[in-house]
Amino acid sequence: MPTPDSGNAPPRWRVAVAFACIYLIWGSTYLAIRFAIETLPPFLMAGLRFIIAGSILYLLARLRGAPPPQRRNWQGALVVGGLLLLCGNGGVVWAERRVASGLAALLVGGVPLYIALLEWLTPRGMRPGRRVTFGLVLGFVGITLLVAPGSLGGSHVDPIGALALIVGSFMWALGSLYSRRAPLPDSPLLGTAMEMLSGGALLLAASAITGEPRQLDVGAVSLRSLAAFGYLVLFGSLIGFTAYIWLLRVVPATRVATYAYVNPVVAILLGWVVAGEPLAARTILAAAVIISAVVLVTTSRVPRKPEPAALAPTPARDQARREEGAPQRAC
Repeated sequence: MPTPDSGNAPPRWRVAVAFACIYLIWGSTYLAIRFAIETLPPFLMAGLRFIIAGSILYLLARLRGAPPPQRRNWQGALVVGGLLLLCGNGGVVWAERRVASGLAALLVGGVPLYIALLEWLTPRGMRPGRRVTFGLVLGFVGITLLVAPGSLGGSHVDPIGALALIVGSFMWALGSLYSRRAPLPDSPLLGTAMEMLSGGALLLAASAITGEPRQLDVGAVSLRSLAAFGYLVLFGSLIGFTAYIWLLRVVPATRVATYAYVNPVVAILLGWVVAGEPLAARTILAAAVIISAVVLVTTSRVPRKPEPAALAPTPARDQARREEGAPQRAC
């Protein structure tokens, strides 16, 4: 398989199609979530989505020769799945009953800012340069502008929904950092499948605890919600994730990271055009500030300490290095 450093470059049309998948499909998942939870309970919908997608990816990984995972692999996947999917994606699906899909995408788009901040605050973390520091300050100014009380620019964001998205995004960033050193299998495909299965099971547990199954009226579930659910499983989780992993292997991670700038724009425009979500001046200004901050942070080169010689290269560690240049994203 070609890599970013190899001379055997993939066809341009394949790269373009893969970028279209992570730009457009992932940008559209926020609107799909909104439609899915119109008549489906949020945690139940998300749990079933990841159980189905994770089962398919798990079977595919095993058929491609991945060895059966060990107990410690499942323990690592449980922690990562809990942070990314239960807290991160769970926060999104719950908040989208209170916050417009475009605004949700914009707040989640700040994940690279949290990752940069956490990398600095962790033990032996490296102090960010002036460009990253300016990007962090600018990003949090944009988030504050978006969620501040009042109706500046004709826009008001539900504070509880916004808080759920901010906390969920922070937990997603924490899980993304932990996943780099978690005891996951060497196969990235198998590891992601296990994270989906673990996170999906935790989301179903949250659904049961909050009483969602008792509130579900099967007869009232709309065709639009079912279609959106199928779209999230097939396009959001399976096709989008496959394109993302393939791109990380064939083009530089900094190019792949550009989806973090495009997804919020796609989500905001789709929410405005398709769902009639308001597009206020305050939202446009905050989007420009936050996206500019993410560009500053993700395009800055941060020197990293060399790994100890005892850490021999493995496919999983090589994959982690490739992904360090690209912010993690919900599948």
